Amino acid sequence: MKKPTHQLLVIFGASGDLTRRKLVPALFDLFLQNLLPAKFAVLGVSRTPFSDEQFRDSMKEFLPSNEAAANFLKFLHYQPLETSRNSDYPALKTRLSQIDNELGLGGNYIFYLSTPPSLYSIIPRYLSEAGLSRSETGFRRLIVEKPFGTDLETARRLNVELLNYFDEKQIYRIDHYLGKETVQNMLVTRFANGIFEPLWNHTFIRHVEVTSAESLGVEGRGGYYDHSGALRDMVQNHLLQLVGFVAMEPPAVMEADAIRNETLKVFQALRPIRENMVENYVIRGQYTASTIKGQPVPGYRQEEGVDRHSRTETFLAMKFFIDNWRWAGVPFYIRTGKKLPARVTEVVVNFKHVPHHLFSASPGYQPVSNQLVIRIQPDEGVLLKFGMKIPGAGFNIQTVNMNFHYSELTDLHLPSAYERLLLDCMQGDATLYARGDAVEEAWRFVQPILNAWGSNPEIPIYGYPAGSWGPHEAEKLITGDQWRYPCKNLTDDGLYCEL
Repeated sequence: MKKPTHQLLVIFGASGDLTRRKLVPALFDLFLQNLLPAKFAVLGVSRTPFSDEQFRDSMKEFLPSNEAAANFLKFLHYQPLETSRNSDYPALKTRLSQIDNELGLGGNYIFYLSTPPSLYSIIPRYLSEAGLSRSETGFRRLIVEKPFGTDLETARRLNVELLNYFDEKQIYRIDHYLGKETVQNMLVTRFANGIFEPLWNHTFIRHVEVTSAESLGVEGRGGYYDHSGALRDMVQNHLLQLVGFVAMEPPAVMEADAIRNETLKVFQALRPIRENMVENYVIRGQYTASTIKGQPVPGYRQEEGVDRHSRTETFLAMKFFIDNWRWAGVPFYIRTGKKLPARVTEVVVNFKHVPHHLFSASPGYQPVSNQLVIRIQPDEGVLLKFGMKIPGAGFNIQTVNMNFHYSELTDLHLPSAYERLLLDCMQGDATLYARGDAVEEAWRFVQPILNAWGSNPEIPIYGYPAGSWGPHEAEKLITGDQWRYPCKNLTDDGLYCEL
């Protein structure tokens, strides 16, 4: 793989958990693979009054204690800065010029906003006013973490504000789900295999499920989560982006704009769920107190920082349609929640039954449910479920599995999401980053749901015991069928597999 050109990565909010737990370890992994630029530096920026050495020491906790880590830490530098104060940015510009001149980086800067969303428009403005957003010689790029807005109006406003200071091609809206290897492999599974793409349409597919389950609760983040909820936290960004990859048309070329154009078309084709239809197409839930593995577990409203009368959803199941030629009439289902039995994210493509039940006379016959399961996490891989004859007399059939696990590729490194996304940005590849128009289309789809919940208190929020698969009402969304209940192991499934 070609190395990126010389550059400097500036991380705003560098004293936070994301930098220590995700960004710096991802950069270290790139260093171990010799994928960092030949001339490279990281400048951490935040209010904490660190020196370079103190900043390096603060990063050691999530790195091994060896010579490689010691050599990597030399890339790290630090600049104290009050990010909301314009007068501090000339000092930042001076420090960048100093590091740039010492290392010969050619004026190539990436600015990573690992900060509260309230600073997403402030920092770019001050960078622009300091003359740092554009350059005649080197490139300037801006990585923005989610959440990208809290509704359609705030997303539009943020887009406008960012475009005042950076061009769209400079802006990289990060969604770490798209950095996962198995998400990218969906494109290969579909477009590189003649056995799948001809079947990838309404003629052969019965319905599509996207599940992202978490076994944890809010884990001390109740104050934040109570103002977010599952729809904003997971559906509008991560899960709709997965749907875009599943449902898109083949791009003309494997390039960023071509791929993002096709996912945008998917979002534009989403059939609107109008406010008076929300109760029929969206089920929301909230976990209640329960016992898991013999241990009492508090309900969501008992969590620290959560309003005792909160109506924030910790579970959401949704049914919707994509009104285009390929997917006409095929229901898509999204399900996500906290305090579910397993931590798992996967896409399940359910194929239609054969038109004639040739073996229906066999005792206990059930139509074979062919499924293609693309596991995002954990136990990453692909599973195909199909029917086979049970040995012996008659034609008794059972469902069997054919599977591939990424762990079987023992000689290959499976990169983390941030590792892949950071490297892509260094190389100027925006394929796996969300574009502004797609973000707005996703918000446009979910906005009527938010409006309905806000204006109609009669729309119920169902309780479900912590450790269960959500409220029973979610089962009614899938007409004449049922959800797949995944386990942490790709090939296992069942309602109580984790208990």
